[in-house]
Amino acid sequence: MLRGLITAFFVVLGAIAGYYLEPAILIAIGGTASAILQTPWTGAAIGGVIFFIAGFFASASLSRQIHRSEEHLVKLPVGEVIGGVIGMVAGLVIGALVTLPLLQIPVVGKFLPVFVAILLAYIGFRIGTTRREEVVAFFRQLRQERKSSDERPEHEPEHREKERERRKTREADKLQGVAQPKVLDTSVIIDGRIADVWATGFLEGPLVIPTFVLQELQHIADSSDALKRNRGRRGLDILNKIRTDSKDNVHVIEIDYDDVAEVDSKLVRLAQQLNGCVVTNDFNLNKVCELQGVPVLNVNDLANAVKPILLPGEEITVSVIKEGKEYGQGVAYLDDGTMIVIEGGHDFIGSALEVMVTSVLQTSAGRMIFAKPKLLEKAL
Repeated sequence: MLRGLITAFFVVLGAIAGYYLEPAILIAIGGTASAILQTPWTGAAIGGVIFFIAGFFASASLSRQIHRSEEHLVKLPVGEVIGGVIGMVAGLVIGALVTLPLLQIPVVGKFLPVFVAILLAYIGFRIGTTRREEVVAFFRQLRQERKSSDERPEHEPEHREKERERRKTREADKLQGVAQPKVLDTSVIIDGRIADVWATGFLEGPLVIPTFVLQELQHIADSSDALKRNRGRRGLDILNKIRTDSKDNVHVIEIDYDDVAEVDSKLVRLAQQLNGCVVTNDFNLNKVCELQGVPVLNVNDLANAVKPILLPGEEITVSVIKEGKEYGQGVAYLDDGTMIVIEGGHDFIGSALEVMVTSVLQTSAGRMIFAKPKLLEKAL
């Protein structure tokens, strides 16, 4: 059906072109053809046949492209589609405004406005889908300003109160367009804590999961190694949970970069393209993002920031479970997994021990606490 419509479009286009161009072509070549061939309808028939042949061969490729675009549009959230339509209409309006100057250009002036209109409509659609929140906030602000200008207050105190409320609403709308898209890394998805962080509302803006990350997760889930397979399946379950809990703010985008092999490099390029930030717990990716000037949110940094703070001199009771790397050291752990290295704690392995904190080491990889037994401190 679609191929037939495309072919019919080519035939109509060729007939119109032949109807209007055939006399000019005959004059250009000398006009020696017979009277039958000199009629516009003959040119329309010839043009229709030529374009029918061209459309017959081109319709297969065009129909595949249209079906691919249709599938992509169906997967887009409604908000992105609305934003894209608004952007496309804006592009067409701009194209209509520049039509008159373009018509003055010789030869190509008749065809250039159509090309410019299509190009601006496409650019407007892309801007509308990628910057949906800013577009919605802009129109919401215009509506609030128009409403405020139409209203006439009956009492001055009530008017001032309404004006303050409208100002607060406008400021909130501006902030809604500021949130950066958050591009999720494979490691942070498998880690799973991102689902709990997202549920608490500490992350704002849309979550973006590119298809090359999904492909990597699927590859891990299909691994012959049982540990990797479980990690991959856990990552897919986490994504399904996030998508179910907040469908409008989670976007799976079909994008890939054939000239880049590493997934980390693709994530950095995508974040730069979307003007967003990368969410990860990979220390190396964290450093790469910092070197290339891409904002990065490290879940490990967040976990360290909300851990209970222990200061030098504080006393806590821990269970020494194993020996440390250095001679005489013992190792214990807090409930949140923070490691405590106890100088002279080797003799207390397997028992509870009251220790005094001597220093705290904080890094992106985690937090480490150094302590010594309180008994030794008293003896000194």
